[in-house]
Amino acid sequence: MVQDTQSTVLIVDDVETNIDIMVETLGEEYDLSVAIDGSAALELAMETSPDLILLDIMMPGMDGYETCRQLKASEKTKDIPVIFLTAMTEKQDEARGLSLGAVDYITKPFSPELVKARVRNQLELKRHRDNLEALVQERTRELQLTQEVTIESMATIAEYRDPETGGHIQRTKRYVKALAEQLKEHPKFEAEFCDTTIHMLYLSAPLHDIGKVGVPDMILLKPGKLTTEEFDEMKKHAIYGRDAIRAANTKLGIDSFLKIAEEIAYTHHEKWDGSGYPQGLKGQDIPLAGRLMAVADVYDALISKRVYKAPFPHSKAVSIIEEGRGNHFDPDVVDAFIHIADRFRELALEFADFEEEREALR
Repeated sequence: MVQDTQSTVLIVDDVETNIDIMVETLGEEYDLSVAIDGSAALELAMETSPDLILLDIMMPGMDGYETCRQLKASEKTKDIPVIFLTAMTEKQDEARGLSLGAVDYITKPFSPELVKARVRNQLELKRHRDNLEALVQERTRELQLTQEVTIESMATIAEYRDPETGGHIQRTKRYVKALAEQLKEHPKFEAEFCDTTIHMLYLSAPLHDIGKVGVPDMILLKPGKLTTEEFDEMKKHAIYGRDAIRAANTKLGIDSFLKIAEEIAYTHHEKWDGSGYPQGLKGQDIPLAGRLMAVADVYDALISKRVYKAPFPHSKAVSIIEEGRGNHFDPDVVDAFIHIADRFRELALEFADFEEEREALR
């Protein structure tokens, strides 16, 4: 058998003879450290994070049970396997130790071969568990990367179709994230925004106009005001976007990472007073993701240069958003926007497409 010189074992016993036996039994296979009481064991475990602890129960001062309890209560040491060393053989004593989180018992007097087998088995189990945790973390990272790449690829399609969306995508996803982080501090919304949800809002926001891929070029790229008929056609981009994302979302499942993206694409043109499109939703019937995107999208449209208009100054854009409080926009979202309006301006400056836009923001 290949000797495991990498694993470390902490031996805790107040009897020197017992320590000598353990050192003689395990010294050739493992890196050993020794503590003669519970307090010293806790200190050593915190400092060195051994792979396994052999812990005597009957010790003066802090006994093995209390030492084990404190080991399992600490985030740093709770996952270290503990094997109790004891002369106690009563079943209730064994049950008490196992209930505290110990993985095994070795009864004195020690059988060297039994000690080796028990230690080897527990270290092997720990190795498998650690490898499994590392594998799960790696798979989680791969899944998150797949999600991000999927969303970025879909957003790039919209960017190719509409030459004005490049900086718009970069700005609006950061606006949405900033709004969510601000609302997270509000008691009314703290349950809505965990770190994962905020991250998914940030990733999903670029898909708000993905449906524009279904709008004819003569309308999408028209250098002027749209007719009523043309605007009616343009409105359909919210439906096209929903349908495109829903097709993928249905295959992945109702709670897939694209759920937020679907909500944003379909509802970011709804208005708080019910006068928006495509459904005419009102108030809190509009998904929160859509309400965030509405403010981000309108602010960015105002401060951006278009073929049919010059960029508005930041102060004017803020004033227009304020005027829309309670009719166009969710009042709470507008309040959050006002609180971090300077942050919006910073992001707009950082990701501006044209110098004319930067000048208007200064």
